[in-house]
This record gives sequence, C-alpha cells and structure tokens, in this order.
Amino acid sequence: MSPEATEVRESREAKEVAPSAATGRRNVLLLVLIALCTAVTAANIYLAAPLLPLIAHDFGSAPSAVAWIASVAQFGYAAGLLVFAPLGDRVNRRRLVAVLSLVTAAALVAAATAAGTGALAAAVLVASAATVVPQLLVPLVAARAPADRRARHVAAVIAGLFTGIVAARVLGGLAGQAFGWRAVFVGAAVLTTVLGLLTAAALPSERHRPPEGHLFAGLTAMPGLVRRSPDLWRACVRQAGMYGAWSALWTSLALLLTGEEPYGLSTATAGLFGLFGLAASVVAPLAGGLVDRFGAAKVVRNAYLLAAVSVPLFWLGGQVLVALFVAAIVIHAALVASHVANQTLALTTTSAPATANSAYVVAGFAGGATASALAGVAFTHFGWGGVVAVAGAWLVLGWTTTAVRR
Repeated sequence: MSPEATEVRESREAKEVAPSAATGRRNVLLLVLIALCTAVTAANIYLAAPLLPLIAHDFGSAPSAVAWIASVAQFGYAAGLLVFAPLGDRVNRRRLVAVLSLVTAAALVAAATAAGTGALAAAVLVASAATVVPQLLVPLVAARAPADRRARHVAAVIAGLFTGIVAARVLGGLAGQAFGWRAVFVGAAVLTTVLGLLTAAALPSERHRPPEGHLFAGLTAMPGLVRRSPDLWRACVRQAGMYGAWSALWTSLALLLTGEEPYGLSTATAGLFGLFGLAASVVAPLAGGLVDRFGAAKVVRNAYLLAAVSVPLFWLGGQVLVALFVAAIVIHAALVASHVANQTLALTTTSAPATANSAYVVAGFAGGATASALAGVAFTHFGWGGVVAVAGAWLVLGWTTTAVRR
C-alpha cells in the first residue's frame, strides 16, 4: 500500500474514532447526571422519616402518632408509578421529567408551610407521586447500555438512588436539627428543580411509535404483562418481600434510636446512623457485575440469605448498638443486590420496558408501604420486636410465594 493510501486510511479511521469517543464521553456524563438526579428525587420519598420526631414536637404529638406520614410517602410514590412511569413507552421523556420535577418542587414547598399533619400528609403524597423521575430514566439507561454491561449501567443509577436515601436520612436529620424540618423541605424543592430541569434538557431526543389506545394504556396493560411473564412476576414479588422487610426496619429506626429507652439519641445523631446505608452505594456496582456474569436468579437467592441473617441481628440491636450497626450494613447490601438483579430482569424480560419497570417498582413500593404501616402499628403495641417480626414475615412471604410458581 502506498504512503498516500496509508495516510488516507489512517485519517479516515481517526475521524471514525473521534466521534465514537465523544459519544462515549457524552453517554458517561449523561449517566452521571441521571444518577445525581435520581439521588435527589429518591431522597424526597424518605425526607419525612428522619424528621418525624421534629414534626411531632412541632405539632404537639408523639413521634409514633405521626409515623404514618412515612407510609403516605411510599403509597404516593407507588400511585405515581402506576400513573406516570408507564408513559415512558409512549411520550417525550424530556417534557415529562421537567413537568414532574416542577410539580414535586411545588408540593415540597407546600409541605414546608403545612399547618398540621393532614396538610403535611397531603403535600407529601403529591410530592411522592410526582417524584417518579428515576423510574422514567432507568429504562432509557438500560436501552442505551451495551448488552454485556447493562446491569452495571442500571446499577450506577441504583447507586445514585440509594445515595439519595442515605442523604435524606443523614443530611435531613442534621439539617432538621440545625434549621428546622420545614427548611429541609424547602432545600429539597430547590435541588429537585435544578437537577430535574438540567436532566430534562440533557436527555436525548426520542422517537416513539404512534400510541395505540388511550394515553394511560400502559397502566391497564400492567396486570396482563405480569401475568404473561413469570420472570417479571417473580421479580415483582421477590422485591416486594425484600423491600418490605427493609422498609419496616428503616422507617421505624428513628423511633427506636430517639426513644427514651434504650438509646435516647437526638434526631441529628440518629440521622448519622444512615451512613451505614452507604454500603448500598458500594455494593450496587459489584452486584451489577455479578448479575452480568452469573445471572439474576443466583444474585437474588444470595441476597435473600443475607437479609435473613440481618433479621436476628436487628432484633439483638434493640439492646446492643453494635449489632444494629452490622445489621444495617447487611440489610442494605442484600436490598441493593436484589434490586439490581430484579430490576435488570424486569427491564429485559418484555417488549415494553417502561411498563414492566413500572409494575416492578410499584410492587416493591406497595410491599414497602404496607410493611411500613404495619411496622408503625407493631412498634406502638409490641415495641422493636414487633417491627423485626414484620420484617421477617415479609422475607418469608416474598421467597415462599415465588418458590411455588415455576
């Protein structure tokens, strides 16, 4: 080959590589932005949990009397997933992400100005229903990821989600102690607006097939989709059991830590306990690699074994703080490993990933909200042991129910 021909070929190859490298960098930056947006919006769902003692004091109630507000947030999120998340298969995500971010911010401001528990619960319900942005973005990430690294890309977003949950507990508790719980809701509104609008502007343009049927056809299609896909059904039920166990323990933890016996911690100090949730952010990328290598079923099985180990540790943690530390790390590792595996399966098992993902996350949050509500009642009547019993029951139900159907 002549020197001139070689030079032309090398020039052509350089031009082909440069756009590819630029596209790769843009995709990485978009993934980082989506993870940040996910962290901020996910935090909104759990914002009330570490602030319950402060809210109760402000309204002249006992902390256990306002514990139901944390469950309202989860029911609201489940409702939002039913209504809004399936639209990712049918409408422009850019516009939907922007609108939902603004609605969430407005509801958070309304929560900050609430004069009583009823008004606060209503505002939290609306904010949680509108803050479904992460579940609009996860199917997009999965669709754009290379097949052999899909679980790792999904895991990056999930790591952002759990980082947001930790931030809600730790920073929410600290900021609430320093500035009051109302200031925390205002700060969350500002962050939601900024990150939501930035993410909406950065999303790639999409071409959707002309929608068949009415706008919310994805909602009505969910039951049939789950019924026709045993893998999706199994992912839904198993994550409902795992998330329910975690929610029962985690939403009641502030009540145990700030109670007069046995710990009597301040809200800010109890909030620092959420730092153990960073285990989830560390485990997520590892779980993604394991799912890509060994498959989802094996990862979920081992996650359930971890969660089962955490239950007696949580029971012991009612009196021994070190046991509580270990249990918190173990349950977060189990939850995130299960979530990465089950959500990857849900996103790839049907031809309607946004609708399937909605069904999956709704199942998880419905399980979590129900377990949280029961845990609040159990704590009132039976103390911390009742909460641990609810968590154990949810794990048993999640696994044994799916073990029957093949």
